[in-house]
Amino acid sequence: MSSNRLFALTPGEPAGIGPDLCLLLAREAQPQALVAIANVQMLSERAALLGLSINLVTVGPGNWPQQPAAAGSLYVWDTPLAVPVVPGQLNAANADYVLQTLTRAGQGCLDGHFAGMITAPVHKGVINEGGIAFSGHTEFLAELTHTEQVVMMLATHGLRVALVTTHLPLKDVAAAITPERLSRVTRILHHDLRTKFGIATPRILVCGLNPHAGEGGHLGREEIEVIEPTLEQLRSEGINLVGPLPADTLFTHKHLEHCDAVLSMYHDQGLPVLKYKGFGAAVNVTLGLPIIRTSVDHGTALDLAGSGQIDSGSLNVALQTAYAMAASQTPAS
Repeated sequence: MSSNRLFALTPGEPAGIGPDLCLLLAREAQPQALVAIANVQMLSERAALLGLSINLVTVGPGNWPQQPAAAGSLYVWDTPLAVPVVPGQLNAANADYVLQTLTRAGQGCLDGHFAGMITAPVHKGVINEGGIAFSGHTEFLAELTHTEQVVMMLATHGLRVALVTTHLPLKDVAAAITPERLSRVTRILHHDLRTKFGIATPRILVCGLNPHAGEGGHLGREEIEVIEPTLEQLRSEGINLVGPLPADTLFTHKHLEHCDAVLSMYHDQGLPVLKYKGFGAAVNVTLGLPIIRTSVDHGTALDLAGSGQIDSGSLNVALQTAYAMAASQTPAS
């Protein structure tokens, strides 16, 4: 892995634990050059609150670092705040600041300055209160990169779970699982496992929608009418798919031992298993983008901002995943 790759790190909501996480990781040297896109003064104040002595080194366009920062140092692309930050207290005036950090990171990836971006949590509500329509990192980056379809995948040691549908009421899930949507999501998952994770022939296990994968139509016909025909078509394209399998038995060692990813039909079908297995050591990866983006698997934790009582495990996994993806990335075929 090249030691002069640049990666962007966005601390997310400035009143949350994102800035704390950035400062805590700076205590040790990173294997890659990492640039926090944040306000220098805010980071300096947060470091003092945490009792950390971190050397904040200002960088930016025309002045990018050529090697990883030393232990105790953090590269920062200084980004202006609208108002000073009080840890734990949201302020809608800084909504534009949060989006500016994401724009700088995403555009920097598109322009080739950064090999990937890693994001700490944002607070959707306060951004919307600031008068900016915002539904999340994923949708924002999809629009920024002009990407029509993206796929949410969470990963921890030994398990990757991608989602056909994400944040939908359960009553709307079945209607949303169309042949077109299932095909798009599966192709993106297969493509990115190959090109961003270096897996030559990914083996993907597919959950059924209904209990017992519909039990031959007795517990629902979505498997028969939508899922199975779509998987057959995708198999004819050379995609290695197993299923649809009952979700209650798919997530067992027997099945997971030889799979590269699980495709779950809805949010709470696959993610509770993954989070039970790896909460605090899991990463959120956005597939389908023309850039690498990983994120922590937790929220802003406003009540812990500035306390020093936080676990940086998920951020470390997000960083290591982004580094590994960049090293494994191959041209699309």
